[in-house]
Amino acid sequence: MFSKLSITRVRNIAEQVVMPLAQINIFYGENGSGKTSILEAIHMVSLARSFRHSQARPVISRGEQSLVVHAQLKDRGSLRSVGIQRSLRGEPLIRIDGESVRSVSALASLLPVLVLDAGAFLLLEGSSKVRRQFLDWGVFHVEQNFLNTWKSYQRCLKQRNSLLRSSGINSSQMAIWDVELVRYAQAIDEYRKRYFQGFEAVFGQVLAELTELDGLSLHYRRGWEEGKELGDVLTASLSRDLQLGYTQYGAQRADLKIRYRGVDAATLLSRGQQKIVAAALKIAQGLYYKQLLQRPCIFLVDDLPAEIDKRHRQTLCDLFLAQDAQVFMTCIDKASVMSCFQSNEELEVFHVEHGCVRQQPSDEGNIGESND
Repeated sequence: MFSKLSITRVRNIAEQVVMPLAQINIFYGENGSGKTSILEAIHMVSLARSFRHSQARPVISRGEQSLVVHAQLKDRGSLRSVGIQRSLRGEPLIRIDGESVRSVSALASLLPVLVLDAGAFLLLEGSSKVRRQFLDWGVFHVEQNFLNTWKSYQRCLKQRNSLLRSSGINSSQMAIWDVELVRYAQAIDEYRKRYFQGFEAVFGQVLAELTELDGLSLHYRRGWEEGKELGDVLTASLSRDLQLGYTQYGAQRADLKIRYRGVDAATLLSRGQQKIVAAALKIAQGLYYKQLLQRPCIFLVDDLPAEIDKRHRQTLCDLFLAQDAQVFMTCIDKASVMSCFQSNEELEVFHVEHGCVRQQPSDEGNIGESND
């Protein structure tokens, strides 16, 4: 759990120290004040990138060459520190407990962060890549060998695609890479299936608490036809793969289908319903993570009142508290969020204005009361 956050040169935040941090942390202020930049900084120190941009340049303050985010953590009774520097050029510089670390995965393992923002509905309306990344977030955290297996698979896939685009196909080389591709794809498929089987039940429970949507279901698709061996599929599709210049089937084409009454949920559900389903997916992922690893996730929730109505907002906050998650929320009107929590909850409130963050009293009579 974060206990202190130091932010330097992140968008309009020149230099700020945010503390003390509690289980529930609310940042309120007008649009453009820097609220979301705080969430970006947390994501940056957790995954070496913003959740809004994969590149560092848009996040670094205008006219500056780098950003720095440092955090102090309480992790299972121990005090720890993490820090990251991102520059306009070059790789991230990461330190954990004072030691330099080259792997971003070390950060991700230490700080399991989930984001709930205006783009969450893309889990339904977006491409299969969005849902695949969502699924693989969970698999990465619970399957120790997943990351190395995925990297090996990507290397094989790159080599196969390179052969497909070469002027003359080398059948013996293609056969070698196909064997390796199949081996890693099967392992990835097993990891994903194992995770999905447990996650599906947890999602059903969370969805039932948030809304009544009988007929909504999840379906894992592995990326090639069920009942067929991937090796046979690759052989049968080779001619078309050569025409296209890439591999059509495999673990890179997996998907998490979300269906409602037998059809794609995005075609029948309203935008509001999609947001609730997306929120249920994220909450369920955090809850399943805690069930498996016995530690809670960290949620970054950007402008909750604008995304979800009051009744669902209350249920959502109750679900955050039920899994002991640390939550960072932004909003314009603090009362609209504070009303979801009782006065005895561990809560900190911060006002953000022009990139300046100031701690505010959390007991001004807004808790438990809201006019919206």
